[in-house]
Amino acid sequence: MPAPVPPPPPATANGDVPSEQVVSGPGHRLRLLLLMAGACLPILGAVLIAPVLPQMHDHFADVPGVDVLVPMALTVPALALALLAPFAGVLVDRLGRKGLLVTATLVYAVLGTAPLWLDSLVAIVASRALVGVTEAAIMTCCTTLLGDYYSGRQRDRYLAMQTMCAAISATAFFALGGVAGSAGWRVPFCAYAVSLLLAPAMAAFLPRPLPHQTGAHHTVSEPRTRRSFPWRPLAGTCALTVFGAVLFYTLQVEMAFLLDDMGVSDSGVIGLATAITSAAIVAGSALFAKAGRNPQAWLPTAFGLCALGFTVVWLSPNPVVLTLGAVITCLGGGIMLPSLLTLAMSKLDYADRGRGTGLWTGSFFLGQFICPLAALALTSAVGTLPNAMGVLALAAAAATAALGLAARRRTAAVPEPVRQMAG
Repeated sequence: MPAPVPPPPPATANGDVPSEQVVSGPGHRLRLLLLMAGACLPILGAVLIAPVLPQMHDHFADVPGVDVLVPMALTVPALALALLAPFAGVLVDRLGRKGLLVTATLVYAVLGTAPLWLDSLVAIVASRALVGVTEAAIMTCCTTLLGDYYSGRQRDRYLAMQTMCAAISATAFFALGGVAGSAGWRVPFCAYAVSLLLAPAMAAFLPRPLPHQTGAHHTVSEPRTRRSFPWRPLAGTCALTVFGAVLFYTLQVEMAFLLDDMGVSDSGVIGLATAITSAAIVAGSALFAKAGRNPQAWLPTAFGLCALGFTVVWLSPNPVVLTLGAVITCLGGGIMLPSLLTLAMSKLDYADRGRGTGLWTGSFFLGQFICPLAALALTSAVGTLPNAMGVLALAAAAATAALGLAARRRTAAVPEPVRQMAG
């Protein structure tokens, strides 16, 4: 039975320099591998069946409402995850991280493989919604446990690694879905059974985290006092995360349509462009992890890159320039997501971490769900999809200016000796 993991030390008074107790040892890499694999399961649900949607549509062509129900089979898990992740966070804090994670991972396998034997399209969509419920628990538990096991720069690096793994797995799962789909539209659902291997390993090798002895915002010498949940600071981070997720996913969703408008219809070329942009997300996350800067200091840069990228896409004269703009945007997105996640995590005590992580996760997936709706509404308002990208460029530029001004005010408020120590 694995031993409990001691809690990280409390954060220092200077929020720019988080404290760190480096975790290592023989079980460390396996623990990290399991958490990264668990965090990739919701990505599996989001992209695996995308290549077989036309086959599903043909199979259920006589079902009333098929034009709505088949796309919902792909998108409804993200909606369920967005709506239920905050509630999953409450369960995480009340029931414990590990037990809920193992249970949700087992149920995920049962529900994920249900379309292998279900013959009703409505039942399949319902099973997909329930998959989203388990994904909410899995994603919240994995991210919360990363916050429990690690601290300081090590935690920041591993949260960035989570983003990198998600970007890499999205590309891999999309390709896997396409290959498996050649054998029939039901075949990709077999991949959900992989969680049957993960659940026992999680039960055996993930240690039980211990609660913090002091709050994340208190020093050891301070008396332990009851602290209310940090609704106000977390609300701002979650609102920014919804907007950031819209920026992050828009080009991933609309890239094929933008290229098609320029006369590029070859699926191989579109796939290559998508792979290049995915690589930019990985590069951005790696840059965040390597640089070791405060996440708040990264945010103006991240949103500024998104603004620049959307501007290039908006004004691009050819597919090559358009792809370059998408790469710039995704580079900013790769920096943005771990910045927002680590910023949210820094506001949370052990007792609050499940709820806080659930709120952040729900905000992120809410942005993912509304992204195509926002693009459609903007396109209707301004006439063309490239012009809609221009509106997003202006919105990202406004966010960059606001975040830069806030960062300057924080720097001015910190006394000079503290700034020198932080440097």
